[in-house]
Amino acid sequence: MFSFIQALKMKTFSNIFYFILLCILVFVRCTGDKSSVSVFPEVIHPMDNQSTEAKIALGKRLFFDKRLSLNNEISCASCHQSKLALSDGKSIASGVEGRQAFRNTPSLYNVAYAPRLMYDGEIKFLEEQVLVPILDHDEMGASMGVIIKKLKAIPEYQDAAKEVFGRDFDAWVLTRSIACYERTLISDNSNFDRYYFKKEEGAISESAKRGWKLFSEKLKCTECHALPYFTDFKMHNNGRTSMNSVDLGRFRINNDSTEIGFFKTPSLRNSGLTAPYMHDGSLETLDDVIDYYSKGGGHGIRQEGNIKPFVLQQNEKNDLKNFLKSLDDY
Repeated sequence: MFSFIQALKMKTFSNIFYFILLCILVFVRCTGDKSSVSVFPEVIHPMDNQSTEAKIALGKRLFFDKRLSLNNEISCASCHQSKLALSDGKSIASGVEGRQAFRNTPSLYNVAYAPRLMYDGEIKFLEEQVLVPILDHDEMGASMGVIIKKLKAIPEYQDAAKEVFGRDFDAWVLTRSIACYERTLISDNSNFDRYYFKKEEGAISESAKRGWKLFSEKLKCTECHALPYFTDFKMHNNGRTSMNSVDLGRFRINNDSTEIGFFKTPSLRNSGLTAPYMHDGSLETLDDVIDYYSKGGGHGIRQEGNIKPFVLQQNEKNDLKNFLKSLDDY
């Protein structure tokens, strides 16, 4: 049998062993592969809609289900396609029965962090925003009474509603589950993220590095397209709107003439995948966007004064495009 002193020595050795092992694990964690470490803060969920795996799974099924539309033609995923960074590649979104929506389809990536939603910043919570395309006549064209009756009759959804929410399938279940799923749509692992945030020097080309310098230092684009989201989530007027424009931006919400032409700044993340550009999808390529701003914007009503003309050589334009494409997250 071990003596007390021998046992004490063994215990001390064991403690030292586990302490060393812990140090090794911490070292590996701090110096190892950082690709899984997000450059964003933790997502904050509303108190009345805390996330669970079951909610997310239900929300994902609903997001891809065409039965949410008037005639079972389109789903949320029809306009928010993974291969196009959750946009649709069209100038203006297409709705049921060949109808045309009002604006260009924005990417849904990182909407979990947006303090305001829609191009005019009308809505503050994803739970509310979920209803907009579903009920819009020119998008999914459904009515809440009809769609809830239809989905509640599907055993898969009714059973999930009972299990996850403890209630029959209703508008609460629909909006809360889809919102939970949409908060998982995070894009934070582009080559630029690896270069800038994770200090992988070779993650982007020398051309993209020069483009980043142009973007941030010469052109001051980060004043509106701020890191890490590459948007400030605020309303700005880039001169795209005239008094003859059909879409007057935030003016539609408050009928305040000082808000004519103001739209929420879009994120530039995945901009290489989300053409065409602007709220009306009127600029087809990144070259078009660069040319637009090099001319000092559209010079429309109430354009903000910080948008000024600039001159870039062709090689500088190429550098700028290469930087923008480094924001694509595959």
